[in-house]
Amino acid sequence: MSMQNFDELINREGTSSYKYDLRKSIFGTDDLYPMWVADTEFRAPGFVLERLQQRINHGILGYTITTDAYYKSIIHWLEKKHNWGVKKSWIKYSPGVVPSLFASVLAFTNPGEKVIVQTPVYHPFYYAIEQTGRQLVKNPLVLKNGRYEMDFDDLLSKIDSKVKLIFLCSPHNPTGNVWKKNELERFSEICLANNIIIISDEIHADIVYKPNLHIPLASLSDEISANTITLMAPSKTFNIAGLNSSYIVSSNKNLLDKINYFFEGMHIGPNLFAPEATIAAYENGLEWLEQLTCYFMSNINTATSFFEANMGKLNINKPEGTFLLWLDFRKYNLPQKQINEILIKKAKTGLSDGTIFGAEGEGFQRMNIGCPASLLKEALNSIAGAFRSI
Repeated sequence: MSMQNFDELINREGTSSYKYDLRKSIFGTDDLYPMWVADTEFRAPGFVLERLQQRINHGILGYTITTDAYYKSIIHWLEKKHNWGVKKSWIKYSPGVVPSLFASVLAFTNPGEKVIVQTPVYHPFYYAIEQTGRQLVKNPLVLKNGRYEMDFDDLLSKIDSKVKLIFLCSPHNPTGNVWKKNELERFSEICLANNIIIISDEIHADIVYKPNLHIPLASLSDEISANTITLMAPSKTFNIAGLNSSYIVSSNKNLLDKINYFFEGMHIGPNLFAPEATIAAYENGLEWLEQLTCYFMSNINTATSFFEANMGKLNINKPEGTFLLWLDFRKYNLPQKQINEILIKKAKTGLSDGTIFGAEGEGFQRMNIGCPASLLKEALNSIAGAFRSI
């Protein structure tokens, strides 16, 4: 396989890009480089684009189904990449992880019942709970020696008869944590003992840096598998989020049918290109992913080294997974609003305000480094320049 040119600069303005064409409404200006939404600046792999082109060339874009090839590609990928053996009957198509979060809350809880999240965390976790009339319960992560840890004592203290569901983010967004086996086992043990169903968002599973290893939660044991719904997608890995290609995995038919009921009831099936892209990505993507991961790691090293040398007050720890940096600006002793203004108006860089991930994100910003190294370096210099006199 030939090397992809991850250094290629591609203009995305005017392409209905969420990341670029919403800058004015999100940041108040188009004059900034967006490093917020978690898609990348890279072309999808050639083998994905070729398969989509073949489908377009056929010329008929009618109703579509998920074929055996679709399920086989997922089974192949999870076995080869994550050493997780799953069956076709465990898999259902989903239009996305966020719709699956909402569907899971509707499927497994009643209004007024409780759902636990480990904060700071990806903000749609909150929406799925609060916008459906459920009670949000926070089990904040604890930052110790530069790494976030689960607070199991706090988790136990928050559990009562109204807690029916818990959301796990693995690898964790925005902190970049890749949970270790003993952490996942203790987490699962508590949930099993208290009859709490686990919804495990593993959309970033493929982007993990050695020696860290992503362990699908449901792969730990048959008992844990039967209590878990795993949400996965090729979208982050292969930069195909616009195709709405995601899937749900559970060995528990009852759980799987309950969540799938909402999608089937609304006739939400795959668009024509989602299965095609998934098949191409999962059948051919392992070597390409190695190239991508190396490029991400190089960008992470560039950013961390730069910040250490040029912004001594900024705390940053290398992520164990994801292409997201969790930047700690708290030593600058500035209000969150002022940090945002400096980044937007002076640095002309749009990051994700840490407070959207919860109150625990106060003083933090999330930065997407999934871009050509040249653009990353421009943004780093601009941020450092904006904070130089502070």
